[in-house]
Amino acid sequence: MTVAAILKHKGSQVTTIGPSMSVGEVIKILSEHHIGSVLIVDDTTNLLGIVSERDVVRCLAANGAGGLEMTAGQVMTKALQCAHPGTTVSEAMALMTEGRFRHLPVVDHGDLVGLVSIGDVVKSIITQREHEVESLVAYVAGSG
Repeated sequence: MTVAAILKHKGSQVTTIGPSMSVGEVIKILSEHHIGSVLIVDDTTNLLGIVSERDVVRCLAANGAGGLEMTAGQVMTKALQCAHPGTTVSEAMALMTEGRFRHLPVVDHGDLVGLVSIGDVVKSIITQREHEVESLVAYVAGSG
């Protein structure tokens, strides 16, 4: 199974913002959309970085309430690892586990086409395993 299959099921909607948005505004967007991260893009939709809940917590821990006035561009993670639609679910999980992050942008030929979370990946693996078990049970029941 690939990242493209996850996006086909969950959709490719991604919340993006500009780098000048304040951390306070980022928090509102995360809360309103019930999401854990937003992608930062420039005016031409080039991917610049990501701001996750973890980035916000680190910002507030380091800067106190003043961190709310900082910009997304100041607190974003710039060193992004990205997947492509053909990335397997196992490869995506390995990237996230080794990199210790929970959100993986999906880029196809330079265009942002989606975002998968560790929850999406785990759900995909569980669904795949359930289908395998059902197939094995059906096989064993049919051969007895």
